[in-house]
Amino acid sequence: MNRKILSLFVVLCAAGAAFFGCTEIPEPKQQVYKTDLPEKIVTNKPFEKEFPQQYATYLRNDEDKIMTEYKGSVPFEKHNNVDPLPKGYKHAQPYLKNLWMGYPFSYEYNETRGHTYALTDILQIDRLNRYAEQAGLPATCYNCKTPKMMEWVDKYGDEFWAKEFNSFREELDLKDHSIGCAQCHDPKTMELRITSVPLNDYLKKVDKDPKKLSRNEMRSLVCAQCHVEYYFTDPKHGPKAKPVFPWTRGFGFEDIYEYYKDFGSTTAPGMEGWFTDWTHAVSKTPMLKAQHPEYETFIDGPHGAAGVACADCHMAYTRTDGKKKISNHHWTSPLKTPDGINQACRTCHTDKSPEYLKKRVEDTQKKTFENLLAAQDVSVKAHEAVRLANEWTGEKSADYDKLMAQAKENVRHGQFLWDMISAENSVGFHNPAKALDTLARSQRYSQDAVNLAMQATRYGIASKLEGDIKQIVPPILHHSRKLQQSAEHLKSHKWLSYLPQFPEAPMMWNLNKRLIPAKPADAPAAKPEEKKS
Repeated sequence: MNRKILSLFVVLCAAGAAFFGCTEIPEPKQQVYKTDLPEKIVTNKPFEKEFPQQYATYLRNDEDKIMTEYKGSVPFEKHNNVDPLPKGYKHAQPYLKNLWMGYPFSYEYNETRGHTYALTDILQIDRLNRYAEQAGLPATCYNCKTPKMMEWVDKYGDEFWAKEFNSFREELDLKDHSIGCAQCHDPKTMELRITSVPLNDYLKKVDKDPKKLSRNEMRSLVCAQCHVEYYFTDPKHGPKAKPVFPWTRGFGFEDIYEYYKDFGSTTAPGMEGWFTDWTHAVSKTPMLKAQHPEYETFIDGPHGAAGVACADCHMAYTRTDGKKKISNHHWTSPLKTPDGINQACRTCHTDKSPEYLKKRVEDTQKKTFENLLAAQDVSVKAHEAVRLANEWTGEKSADYDKLMAQAKENVRHGQFLWDMISAENSVGFHNPAKALDTLARSQRYSQDAVNLAMQATRYGIASKLEGDIKQIVPPILHHSRKLQQSAEHLKSHKWLSYLPQFPEAPMMWNLNKRLIPAKPADAPAAKPEEKKS
């Protein structure tokens, strides 16, 4: 009897193989449309008529009041753990202004809102100089904020990137030009596409044709157009300020750090020719500013390695009319609602309750955030140790210069690894092991910087580094461009005293509108307030 059953099973398997072939089940193809939309459209509103259900979910990105335990869409000040929402939040990192001292991020850095606010939020952020005709940053900063990028790059080519940011303010409709449909979809067919110049450049370097990639790969790569680490090209190494993804060594954070040991023009001892974003005002260390490396974190994490796409969790399928299933274009965390967990997480984890799954995420985030704060504190201590050693006038080690160069490199290394987790928007969940390993390495490099600085001064500075770092170097709660116009403000904290005082000036820009008319073309240019790296 068993032999008969076995024979029947073999016959059925053979029949199945003959019917389906010996390959995996083919990936379902994306539905292709024929729309009446213009081929080079850079606005969002016209998509509503063609795709009303999808567009309705896209408009939900306007939501800006819901928090999860560690993240959310309320744009609180990410260094402010003193004030309650909406200004501050319990899970804030108090040393952000200290760690970015001398760089525009120290003026303002907030929790991100939905993608529909991309232009509004960048135009009013204090990182851009609104007190002068020029913002002080290149047009590259628009790269992930608007589909207008396609129009501008077509018009100016690689000359676009280095143009002054404020040159394009008045062209913008804050909502209709914000991140939207055309950046990810071909308007004529709605097929997924890559419009990002730096991502297309990377794919070309690794011999990948976006048109030949699987739909599943594209459902992550359209997100990787922006949710990534990147840098602006040093003029010695290509078109000035052009964005580049530093992935040619790999997606590991140590790989990316090694990548930055090139492509720059730094002259600091031991770091000659390395890329740098700015020099820290207090420790005089050439620094790197990490962006938001969600893709690099996710790609070799549990979900990325298993073939799950970004869209599976952040654009989970939904039925808005009770009938047709569509991808939800409200790009947000599934944790915000039980429905989000059901639609995203429980598609695979069917045996787990929403409550259980939410707790698993929060447990990971709690461990990550605790280590994030620890790494932040040691990084501040490293800057302070180097500051003290820079100014030390007592007996020095015979190899003082060598030790100080090594100390600064460790300051840079430790803070960069901390920042790669700090700037990443899942609080470790996209890749728990990578997050915790990165933060452990960050603490080790920063502590090495402290030890090297002490050795350089024959431990003469050691007594000044004993005790709680928050007593030695208090977190800076208030600092802005306007405050930097005040001499009294710069005396309020020993680290602020290393900054130049800005001249008194009124605000010149409010979002995409001028508050003060432009000067005539023949008027003398104002003296720049600060040097940008």
